[in-house]
Amino acid sequence: MNSRSTRFGLILFALYLALYGGFVLLNAFSPETMESTPAAGVNLAIWYGFALILAALILALVYGWVCRADNEEADTEGPK
Repeated sequence: MNSRSTRFGLILFALYLALYGGFVLLNAFSPETMESTPAAGVNLAIWYGFALILAALILALVYGWVCRADNEEADTEGPK
């Protein structure tokens, strides 16, 4: 693993941490907002929770794609 992959992983982690932090802060300081039902009679807490799960999967796929591209690039360069 190279420093580019590590740096990109930390950026993705910070992005997810911000999303999750927003979820926690909304629950802690504005629970009535989380009780609202924006669509299909399902409250915002459930929608936000599903969005967090989806975001984690997407970020994992993006990270895997970036790391694979880095490894392929390193393989074509040959040994150093």
